[in-house]
Amino acid sequence: MAIDKKQLSETDIRTKYITPAIEAAGWNKMTQMREKYPITAGRIIARGQVC
Repeated sequence: MAIDKKQLSETDIRTKYITPAIEAAGWNKMTQMREKYPITAGRIIARGQVC
């Protein structure tokens, strides 16, 4: 049974294909990868010179 990749979500693609490829390249999932990591709970305010 073939998998229709067009029906997979972003999370499915990452879990089934991307993460295993990164691990096969020698990365450690526990120390070198994070699935989702929030930067801040609020707005990001840029300071200084913004072009």
